[in-house]
Amino acid sequence: MAQLTPRYLVAFHPKEIPHRFTDVLIVGGGLAGLRAANEIPSDLSVMIVTKDALLQSSSNYAQGGIASVIDPQDRFEDHINDTLTAGGALCDREIVDMVVREAPERIMELVQWGTRFDLQAGVLQLGKEGGHSHHRVVHALGDATGREVMRAMVAWTQQSSNIQILQNTFTLDLLTHEGSCRGALIGHQDGQKMMVWAKQTVLCTGGAGQLYRESTNPAVATADGHAAAYRAGVELRDMEFMQFHPTVLYIAGSSRTLITEAIRGEGAYLVDQNRRRFMPDYDERAELAPRDIVSQAIVDQMKQSNHPCVYLLLDHLDAEFVKRRFPGITAACADFGIDVTRDLIPVRPGAHYMIGGLTVDPEGRTTLPGLWAAGEVCSSGLHGANRLASNSLLEGLVYGAHAGQGAAQAVAEMPDNFQAIPLHNPLVTQSSEILDLGDIRNSLKSLMGRNMGVQRTARGLKEACETIDRWRHYVLHRQFSEPHGWELQNLLTVARVMVAAAILREESRGVHLRADYPQIDDEQWKRHLTFRRPERVEQEYFPIS
Repeated sequence: MAQLTPRYLVAFHPKEIPHRFTDVLIVGGGLAGLRAANEIPSDLSVMIVTKDALLQSSSNYAQGGIASVIDPQDRFEDHINDTLTAGGALCDREIVDMVVREAPERIMELVQWGTRFDLQAGVLQLGKEGGHSHHRVVHALGDATGREVMRAMVAWTQQSSNIQILQNTFTLDLLTHEGSCRGALIGHQDGQKMMVWAKQTVLCTGGAGQLYRESTNPAVATADGHAAAYRAGVELRDMEFMQFHPTVLYIAGSSRTLITEAIRGEGAYLVDQNRRRFMPDYDERAELAPRDIVSQAIVDQMKQSNHPCVYLLLDHLDAEFVKRRFPGITAACADFGIDVTRDLIPVRPGAHYMIGGLTVDPEGRTTLPGLWAAGEVCSSGLHGANRLASNSLLEGLVYGAHAGQGAAQAVAEMPDNFQAIPLHNPLVTQSSEILDLGDIRNSLKSLMGRNMGVQRTARGLKEACETIDRWRHYVLHRQFSEPHGWELQNLLTVARVMVAAAILREESRGVHLRADYPQIDDEQWKRHLTFRRPERVEQEYFPIS
């Protein structure tokens, strides 16, 4: 098939746009990006570029907390084994060991930098979530851990005179030359483009939840980093593994608010419309089974009952404790007339965390020299086929620190010689046909939810593949002048890779459930799938271009 994925999204020429130079460019201002920035020595210049306001990241909206072995009764080995068990035999054990053992140090850093975690009798209060064998999840403001952590991180970062933050700035593409990353092409809201030349670049752009209607992710999660890296020839791995959070508030017309897993950790039940508790029918851990099991059980219940959702029930718990422990969820539900202490809370699974991403080594190096990655945009080997609850912020902290340190060391070994490179992308002839970008985007979300959701089949995936290719044919080669168009191009690019990976993996593992291949198949599929532009994948019908 014809090459559909262009190298760059927009036309540019170095003589026509301004240039900036920095030692380290960090794309993304969530927890991973800020942690990377704070690892860079003060004698090096750092530029952080964020697509929206600084606090518009998935990190800011994280509810549950950060998993860490802190209780003397807990053990690193238990956290490691819980992570490996949840990961469907695809985790990298050495990576899991590294991240888990660094967790206490990273938590203490956050405390030193001003994070006010919830305390009990003067020590960190620890919650328990699905898949964990012990209480080990630190949290803040009850159910607003991400907001408090990001508040502290932003305040700490803004004290550093060597760190410049550009907000409301879209990173269009990575700039590459002679086999290495040299920075990025960025675009301001006023349409002005700029070439940012960096000795080292760290990608921390988050996930791809906006591929789905039912998603806990903020509006900025449009797979921009995954797509830009793919266009630049960076290897992507495990793209079939999108984790769905089991409990997303399901009310027609409302945003899809996350109902944290911690609420089940404190004793909430999952029930059907008749208030019958059903999770014990599926797993001995009931509501505290890993997310893939709970999500699949909920979808099964919805099909059996022909009902659009299931419900969380908390009326058996102490009402004052519930309101104190989960103030954000209490308020969000109250806006819709739901009293969480006695009423049923309607929930269903929603896209939550992109497990797949840029292949990185333990230090955060990608397959492209000069480019590092941390957080949700990368595939580190920590999560395998299913992420253990509250390991995501932890990964962002650990890999943010590693990538920042690695980038700084690489800069120190390079000459202090900044220069622009004559890269350019010509203007292409534009079609006069007007595209309804909103309609295509909404259609893509519906298609992905229907055919690339919790349960998948070869027939549905083939339909998704063919439909996405039709859209790609008339969208990808347009050169848009604003973020809505760029986001759609990025979403289509990443959706196509995800579907291709799901087609290839003819088994069920972790968050990837093939209804037509319901069993795990270690003999054939205990391995990773990788994609790199302009590679053609193994199956004749579903090449990637």
